[in-house]
Amino acid sequence: MKVSTSRTPAHSKHGTWRFWRPSLHFGRHCTVTVLAFRIAHNRCIDFRRRRGVRDDAEVAAALPEAIGPTDPAMGTGKAVVHLVLTLPPKERACVLLKDVFDYSLEEIAELVDSTVGGVKAALNRARTKLAESSPQVITSRTVSPELRRVMQLYVERFNRRDWDGVRELVSADARLNVAERFAGKFAEAPYFFNYDRWPWAWKLALGEVDGEPVVIILRRGADTWTPHSVIRFDVSGESFTRIVDYIHCPWMLPGASTVIVAKE
Repeated sequence: MKVSTSRTPAHSKHGTWRFWRPSLHFGRHCTVTVLAFRIAHNRCIDFRRRRGVRDDAEVAAALPEAIGPTDPAMGTGKAVVHLVLTLPPKERACVLLKDVFDYSLEEIAELVDSTVGGVKAALNRARTKLAESSPQVITSRTVSPELRRVMQLYVERFNRRDWDGVRELVSADARLNVAERFAGKFAEAPYFFNYDRWPWAWKLALGEVDGEPVVIILRRGADTWTPHSVIRFDVSGESFTRIVDYIHCPWMLPGASTVIVAKE
């Protein structure tokens, strides 16, 4: 092979010298194939190293602006209940994804079909609402005989699908909130129809969650009944004035400190 002449372009001279320089060290025992392989191998290593440094820099530059979670002001179980009833779906999703699951702003924006700015605004609104409407801590209390009797009647009639009997226990202007599904007058809700066509076996039982008397929704498993979710009530006299049903929120009970199901 000939060494480049003065008419050869500068980059060709550089490449030719790069190729021939190693042969000065390896002598006549070094073949052209070995030299070509070693040069190509080393060039690939250099390229991968430079590429890795550049990728790391790009990832670091793309890190989202951090938004630190607010300090928890209530127990986990109460906080989840409060979150469901207080916030609209988008704000609730943003708070859960950011403060509970630690998603990035970009990931949340993609999941809720919004922008990073929209997610930041939703987080700000949600945290403000939660701070302004923190619920009172419910302590364990003794259930009055009257309330227990009305709740027991509700459970018995509901388990028998005696819908007319259940209506007798609910005041005419009672409000119904089926979390994640319905909020309005009890009389206008397809409440019983939806329970009739529920896809798995269920029954109700009296119980307590974190010291609060509730009706617990039990789900039939392979060989036993397990707590699925709860129903809460506001009572005036011997009639229910407000019913809050969490059957669509099975993730609530795992966040409670204590769940007690009364024996039948």
